[in-house]
Amino acid sequence: MLLELDWRITMSTQLTPEIITAAIEGFESQKARIDEQIAELRAMLNGAQPKAAVEPQKVTRRKMSAAGRKRIAEAQRKRWAAIRGASESAAAQPPKRRRRLSAAGRAAIVAALKKRWAEKRA
Repeated sequence: MLLELDWRITMSTQLTPEIITAAIEGFESQKARIDEQIAELRAMLNGAQPKAAVEPQKVTRRKMSAAGRKRIAEAQRKRWAAIRGASESAAAQPPKRRRRLSAAGRAAIVAALKKRWAEKRA
């Protein structure tokens, strides 16, 4: 870092914007660490527990009233009841009886197929 370098060396090199930006970031991180240490020491003097000097910003969440939560829950229960009611009514009906082919119907189909194949062969 620039603090550890001799001023003569620092002055002789070209300071590019990237180097200056990196130096600023380094100094800011050092400043944050020093501020935390100062806050801890002050807390020890006051007899309190040390806490961070700079607290991160907390994301505030919107609060919902109990009445609002109750309305949402009741609406969801109503939706589920409608879904369950539809599925129960479908399950309550007996399944449709399968239709069976009579012997006469089967014989008619077989005769029609034989006639069709005979015409095709001829």
